[in-house]
Amino acid sequence: MSGGDGAAEHVDAVVVGSGFGGSVTAYRLAEAGQRVVLLERGQPYPPGSFPRSPAEMGRAFWDPDAGLYGMYDVWGFKGCDSVVSAGLGGGSLIYANVLLRKDERWFVHDRPDGGHEPWPVSRADLDPHYDAVERMMGATPYPLDRVPYDDTPKTHALQDAAAELGLHSTLPPLAVSFAAEPGGAPGVGLPIAEPAYGNLHGTRRLTCKLCGECDIGCNEGSKNSLDHNYLSAAAHHGADIRTSHEVKAIRPRPGGGYEVDYVHHADLAARKRRLPIRKITCDRLVLGAGTYGTTYLLLKSRDAFPGLSPALGTRFCGNGDLLTFLLRAKDRNRVRPLNASRGPVITTAIRLPDDLDGVPGAGRGAYIQDGGYPGFTDWIVNGFDVRGEFERAVEFLWGRFKEFFKDAPDTNLSAELSDLIGEGALTVSSLPLLGMGRETADGRLRLKDGRLAADWKAETSEELFQRVRKTMRGIADVLGADYADNPMWFRKRIITVHPLGGAPMGGHPGEGVCDAFGEVFGFPGLYIADGAAMPGPVGPNPSLTIAAQADRLATRLLETSARRGAGGPTAPPATGAEPAGGAGSPGGAGNGSAYGPVSGSRGGTRGPSTAAAGRTSLSFTEEMKGFVTYGETDTRTGELAEGRLPLSFRLTITAADTDRFLAEPGHEATARGWVDAAGHGGRRPVEQGTFNLFVADGEQDRRLMKYRLFYTDGEGRRRTLSGHKNVLHGPPTRIWPDTSTLYVRLLDGHVAEDEEDGARIVAAGVLHIQLTDFARQLTTFRTAGPDGAGKLLHFGRFFAGELWEVYGPDPA
Repeated sequence: MSGGDGAAEHVDAVVVGSGFGGSVTAYRLAEAGQRVVLLERGQPYPPGSFPRSPAEMGRAFWDPDAGLYGMYDVWGFKGCDSVVSAGLGGGSLIYANVLLRKDERWFVHDRPDGGHEPWPVSRADLDPHYDAVERMMGATPYPLDRVPYDDTPKTHALQDAAAELGLHSTLPPLAVSFAAEPGGAPGVGLPIAEPAYGNLHGTRRLTCKLCGECDIGCNEGSKNSLDHNYLSAAAHHGADIRTSHEVKAIRPRPGGGYEVDYVHHADLAARKRRLPIRKITCDRLVLGAGTYGTTYLLLKSRDAFPGLSPALGTRFCGNGDLLTFLLRAKDRNRVRPLNASRGPVITTAIRLPDDLDGVPGAGRGAYIQDGGYPGFTDWIVNGFDVRGEFERAVEFLWGRFKEFFKDAPDTNLSAELSDLIGEGALTVSSLPLLGMGRETADGRLRLKDGRLAADWKAETSEELFQRVRKTMRGIADVLGADYADNPMWFRKRIITVHPLGGAPMGGHPGEGVCDAFGEVFGFPGLYIADGAAMPGPVGPNPSLTIAAQADRLATRLLETSARRGAGGPTAPPATGAEPAGGAGSPGGAGNGSAYGPVSGSRGGTRGPSTAAAGRTSLSFTEEMKGFVTYGETDTRTGELAEGRLPLSFRLTITAADTDRFLAEPGHEATARGWVDAAGHGGRRPVEQGTFNLFVADGEQDRRLMKYRLFYTDGEGRRRTLSGHKNVLHGPPTRIWPDTSTLYVRLLDGHVAEDEEDGARIVAAGVLHIQLTDFARQLTTFRTAGPDGAGKLLHFGRFFAGELWEVYGPDPA
């Protein structure tokens, strides 16, 4: 469903945003069997789809009012400006891949009197979650000791400078695939092995080609952005990921849970002048729309949340971000090549110690990293043979640039930027430097005329910025380079790509909006999973810390859900475990009339949110894949026809009362999950579904396993998947093919079993269960209620007995 007409759709959890907070949380909840809908305002960007030409880049901004739906979302505030991302994967699409942990001693606030107060969360709290995120994202340092990676001049140059200045440098962990598989030998342009959970884009990925394009989107798929790991895994586990869905408002629901208003930007294709507001409700709401998006949503919706902490909007900062340039580097009067465009954007990190590290007088700690950029000359002129087209594209980009900086307190920056570029900021002997560190988190986000505004000044962190600039000058001196500030520095303006705070965590509502696990004070089930929850600067690149905190949040959310009896498994599974059943499985949150037996079917009951008193429920998951052909009515022909399309489903099948399920001749259970119909809307939630096990079909030695799933395709058309497994008498060698082959027809409308004879067949084909999926299915059986082990054994005996009846030897 897409939250269209009629009653609002209801799910266990809605996650807003697909950045480092939203993606991690969506995966963990879906893995645990909860029904999750993720709403992302931007578009998906499979490898090969990122903009490159000036014309494409001119349309690559996010401004729906201007008809722009690109991935660069530019925010301009008093004192600072920001570039964040809109797209499936959030900031991971344009960040520089660095996965550094927050320094153990830096988990503090600085008090005005020079003392320190600890953060609500510590390094020890996050370490196991850091481990989990690093594994999932394939964190690995740049392989500088291997050919051809050893030919990366900027990396060697920064290491040399650090050694000369007595500073510690490292090759930080990067979320980049240099090898075809974890632990493999690195190589350029190798096909990357697909993980077990697959890839939601279905596009081939190649290892890093050292092109410096990380910050404008990796068209090779080498960058391990969130769409390639957490989001693909979440989709594999049944999360319903919806792109071009922008959340506009949130509010609590009477009786518990939350209501979300959103628009679907695809509605513009229907030429509707005003997008209709759609609604979805949920038991738990996770905000992961980024520092600006989450804080803006809470500020706009404040009236709906009486008692929300007065800390909303506070502790905003830019993580100490600072951009400068080294120009015209020389070595003994000869040009020293730095080749900023070779390699990933960042390969090296230099750490400046902190007073907190036991270095008296050091000041606040910071990091300095090498920057990179694409090969600009080739990039800008690529594909342009007509001078007029090029000029129009440049004019458009320049117009947007001037609009971005129109409120600068001095004259425009054109002359200074022109001088900077003309002096060689983008030449082989030049290198951008990126600084970040423990700035003062005293900024505030607020609403001004209905728009987000920020109060932030560089002066309160002047000491930190001057220290970082002084060190960067030292690096320039060692490399024989000229040093150049970002021209906006002289207007005390900062460009940050790491905005943090606005809905900070704290020990109590007077100190923070949410607690140390991201749950909003006073509003159970409302969580903040992104950078908005950070109570101050992380210091190093914050992405890993945000993701680790989200992983920690998800663990607590699942534990709390189990204790409250509000859905989810009875205990949180380990990361990577199979879910303990879907939203309708034992322990899953029921959602009223949205689910239940298909009208006209025999004896169905809706799976309860918990096992009924004295009864024991049983559930398991099943995934099947195959092909159908639209316009075909014969299943076997449809499986093999030339125009066939992939079709798959993943279901959690639940018998609310195991004894009744086994005793009744219909052996009917509920089925929940999704149907993925390629070319017809992709993954769609099952709105109602039933499963019948070993139903007699008139012949003594024949049984049917029957499936009936109601869903709505991407064009809003109701569809029914009607399928059966044909279990016929034969040799035991037939057991596997018969029980793993499903003959399916897609019917027009939501069609009950007794109405099927007159229904129009839309498509037909065959699905199969793969052996690996079957092995995984065996691990998903769960029971809830008294004597669970005994009931599971009873079910196993029934299953084996039915197979013996069909495939056993004929009586003498």
